[in-house]
Amino acid sequence: MKMDINTLKSVVAEQNAMLGLSEAWTPRERLADIEPYLKISHAVIISGMRRCGKSTLLAQILQTHSPDKIYYLTFEDERLLEFTVQDFNHLFEVFNELYGKRKIFFLDEIQNIPKWEAFVRRMQEDNYKFFITGSNASMLSKELGTRLTGRHVVVELFPFSFREYLLFNHLQFHVNDFLHTQKRAELKRAFQQYLKFGGMPEYLKYQDLNLLKRAYEDILYRDVMARHDISNEKALRELGLFLISNIGNLISFNKIKSILQLGSVNTIKNYIQHLENAYLFFTVNQFSFSVKQQMIASKKIYVIDNGIAESVAFQFSKNEGHYLENLVFIELKRKSHNVDIFYYKTSQGQEIDFLLFAKNKIESLIQVVYSFKDKSTREREINALLNAMQETELTSAMILTYDQSEKIKINGKLISVVPVYQWLLTK
Repeated sequence: MKMDINTLKSVVAEQNAMLGLSEAWTPRERLADIEPYLKISHAVIISGMRRCGKSTLLAQILQTHSPDKIYYLTFEDERLLEFTVQDFNHLFEVFNELYGKRKIFFLDEIQNIPKWEAFVRRMQEDNYKFFITGSNASMLSKELGTRLTGRHVVVELFPFSFREYLLFNHLQFHVNDFLHTQKRAELKRAFQQYLKFGGMPEYLKYQDLNLLKRAYEDILYRDVMARHDISNEKALRELGLFLISNIGNLISFNKIKSILQLGSVNTIKNYIQHLENAYLFFTVNQFSFSVKQQMIASKKIYVIDNGIAESVAFQFSKNEGHYLENLVFIELKRKSHNVDIFYYKTSQGQEIDFLLFAKNKIESLIQVVYSFKDKSTREREINALLNAMQETELTSAMILTYDQSEKIKINGKLISVVPVYQWLLTK
């Protein structure tokens, strides 16, 4: 059954009337990555969790075009719940009737329309350009590349980086600020807030943790339960709460099954995969040249934004160390394109938080330690990194801390100790 054409006209007209009327936005860093793709024929697909700013980024791209040159529609409108792939032809007719011939489509939150890529592929053959956003990692899949015959580029968007956070709060930053006591103190105050409450744009605007909790609930219900037809709401909620309360910790599918008494191990795996596809959680494998070993070893769990963890997780004690590690992971995901992220275990069982692997070789080792002042902590972390460097044949590694810096040279190996806030602003 096709969608009512008059309803479609109303939605299109109302949405397009709002274009260009939004408030000023904080420029997103990913905008620079998209600029080279503005003039090529490939579809530009912006993928990321809901409410992380994809629509705003789309609007910032729109500023490079005038609104009278594009067709725009966001599928978040509840009046489009019955929209199917067959309705794209009717949508195209509505666009032409209302606005005449244009060659650029801006389609927002398209992931809930099955087979949407068939319309895009067909229109690309007639030299139409597409900018598309979606809240599901399946939009990055190899299958999508096949369906669009390779004529697309994907840009992943995360919540605000620390640089964007400072810009949002009208705080200026220069490299020399690290040398000035007052400026450094100002940066550290901002970082303390960013560490705890994250970089979700909506929260930063309204300072209401309930908005983050609502975003979390929307992902569970709309992006996971509804999308994957999951009927066991209790099981999914318990799993989500368990994961978000264990960020930075090792998890085992078998142990989760036993602790939460949730179905089978395959059910746990599938649920976690759905949560990952919605960009809510990320799992990290233990490094091994054996794929089988990677599969069977425990995984580490991280969440997309510290503020979401703060709004949802059980808080029995201060979580600064886990939040610091989680923040570092998200920054690595944000910046480390074409790099695989693992954790590492030495032959003595010492754990290194991050190992970066690219171009068939180990690139670097990173340990995250909230405080490096305690003597036993210092000795433990240095010894672990030295052993890991020995086994991976690296001559340097890094320890990221809350607020300590130094250079440690031992037996020809260098360990750089750097505050996370400084690393975020200089890497």
